[in-house]
Amino acid sequence: MSKKLVWLLMICILLLGALWLLYRKFATPIPRETHVATNWPAPVSPPPSPNTPLPGEALNKKEAPPSEPGFALRSGETLEYDANVTKLNSTVANLKIAAVEKRNTGGKSSWHLQAFAHTENPYRMVFELDDQFDSYSDAGSMTSQQYEMHLSERGQKVDSVERMLPSLRDPAPEGVSAVRVLPGTRDPLGMLEYLRSADWSRTNEVRSPVFDGHKLYDVHAVLLAKSVAVSVPAGKFSTLKIEIHVLDNGTEMKDAHFLLYLANDATRLPVLMEAVLPVATARVELTKAQ
Repeated sequence: MSKKLVWLLMICILLLGALWLLYRKFATPIPRETHVATNWPAPVSPPPSPNTPLPGEALNKKEAPPSEPGFALRSGETLEYDANVTKLNSTVANLKIAAVEKRNTGGKSSWHLQAFAHTENPYRMVFELDDQFDSYSDAGSMTSQQYEMHLSERGQKVDSVERMLPSLRDPAPEGVSAVRVLPGTRDPLGMLEYLRSADWSRTNEVRSPVFDGHKLYDVHAVLLAKSVAVSVPAGKFSTLKIEIHVLDNGTEMKDAHFLLYLANDATRLPVLMEAVLPVATARVELTKAQ
């Protein structure tokens, strides 16, 4: 498998968590030492007009609606996926995402979310990957409180733990790396759950700043259709089709086209993720939900 195709595979593996996460990883290597950011990040999009919602708000012609009451994340929920690339005739990686528990983090109620990604044989001979991601996100808004990456790739291990500080008044915690982010910033796993909780019956676009462990991005999720039939190993579903746009300093990434399909029922299960890339289409399909 060519190096370029391996990169596309890596994007596919973590498509669920934040469809763009590994795009940045391969563009800029992860530092082995993190530091406390002392300045606010540069704006990720042009200054908003008076009618533009603040970061993290749902967009609509009317006032931004609250989260749909029908969806509630369940403690212990575990979702398993197979990842494949259309040019290959086998599963190249597997992914598991879990809502471990609701807990107290820094005096606030939060969800501990986890994701695990592993390449499958024989592709491990080309790119051995065993990664774990941990998110501690506010139980109500899914804004990120702490984001961790524990990576093992081709024999190299990197551990990164970043505490999110959305206010200049928040002191950096002693002995812990931290990064100052915009209010309303989410990490990839928290962003996925935020998209599940949005009331798509009342809005057709959601925006949020997202920090992927390296950099702050502006993410726009646009509802394309409300009843799309999708068949995956876990079953047949009627889904919401959502297009994901990722902007870096106001400029949209053009080399990949991302789609997310959520079950159009109270579970809002992410049943299929697609990355339409220049040389192939990567798919992440739900195989089991517990």
